[in-house]
Amino acid sequence: MDLIEKQVTIPITPFDQNTFKFFQEAVQSNLKNDEIPVRFVITEMDELEYQCEFAALSGIEESLSEKINSIFKFKPRKIERTGSFDAIFLVPTGIDAKIGGHAGDATPVARVLAEVCDRLITHPNVVNASDINEIPENAFYVEGSGITNLLMGTAALQPVHKNRVLVIIDDHEIEMFANDTINAVSAARATYGFDCVKVVKLNPPLKMVADFVKSGRAAGKISGFERIRAVIEENKGTFDAVAIASVIDVDDQYHEDYFHRDGSMINPWGGVEAMLTHAVSILFEIPAAHSPMLESQKVADFDLGLVEPRLAAEAVSLTFVQCMLKGLHRSPRIITDPDVMSDAGLLNAADISCLVIPDKCLGLPTLAALEQGIPVIAVRENSNLMNNNLDTLPWAPGQFYQVDNYWEAAGVMSALKSGILPASMRRPLNATKVEKRQF
Repeated sequence: MDLIEKQVTIPITPFDQNTFKFFQEAVQSNLKNDEIPVRFVITEMDELEYQCEFAALSGIEESLSEKINSIFKFKPRKIERTGSFDAIFLVPTGIDAKIGGHAGDATPVARVLAEVCDRLITHPNVVNASDINEIPENAFYVEGSGITNLLMGTAALQPVHKNRVLVIIDDHEIEMFANDTINAVSAARATYGFDCVKVVKLNPPLKMVADFVKSGRAAGKISGFERIRAVIEENKGTFDAVAIASVIDVDDQYHEDYFHRDGSMINPWGGVEAMLTHAVSILFEIPAAHSPMLESQKVADFDLGLVEPRLAAEAVSLTFVQCMLKGLHRSPRIITDPDVMSDAGLLNAADISCLVIPDKCLGLPTLAALEQGIPVIAVRENSNLMNNNLDTLPWAPGQFYQVDNYWEAAGVMSALKSGILPASMRRPLNATKVEKRQF
């Protein structure tokens, strides 16, 4: 079973209730019979077409394919629950985001946004910083496909006190690297009560290769996914979440240059990691996260010197796993049974009050928010590789806010939570509309 990235150009069509069916059919026409899409993004749009990229998992038997919910399946919410103000904060992986494009450097933003909402739902890319994970107490750590399904109305989140976590690592050819990873798991068990059901060494190891696609996004290729699948299926019922640590092949020169160019190079690891965790979460409906292992002794011996602050967490870590272990420790469970998704205590699409994204980012979460009537706040200062004019989408009045920075985003969130029209705090204040109706 392999994971690869593909590209497709799709003609522009008006947005309507068949939006997701339209994209699904376009993507499906570019898949083989044994492939399913696990990730989808529109990288650029103009008046005529969408430039799209998607990750596909191959080697899926028909009987399994029929049981898996399509990533394009959409269920509109019937109501909006307003008992609490629950926000989603996303910084897509591998797009060279100036804030959140490196090792957990969007964490300060997450902590501030968490202060102006009751619950913040975010994903590993925002808070994963090698040995550091400073996720806010009122935040949920949810893999990207889980957040997408939440917005699409096909999944709910169940808060937990803790998870039993299955840890899968490469049986590294350098035993010290595998031992360091296991020691990191043991440290988590000893310090914050991390519940590791077992560590499984994968031999032969998973093959992950980082690469860049047409748009410049970080992605890659993965082979040997069937071994991950086998371990998960063999241990089914004994764990609630899965943590994976494996080597990602990156050219040695790129690895060294990455730390010596002041953060100007795209993080090459996150894109292929997202492909893997999306596939795991979609197939098994469980929380998942990945961290890279050191490739070789040569890489471990690099003298990186003083690095740009956004890269520092990676520069000082040996194992990079502690952030995902802490995140998965209390990551909410993914519930997809339609009969229980609306049960008390579960968080579903009806609970989402707003979505905060970097400006120009257009994927299934943004499209789902558009269709669900969920307010979207797009932040211009978080520049990135994507090239979409979100303002041209058919937003309802008061649904879309373009702001300059995350300070302003926090202000818009606070206004929405308070029931105040954000525009009422700006001047000039538009005249009151008066319509004369004659009969």
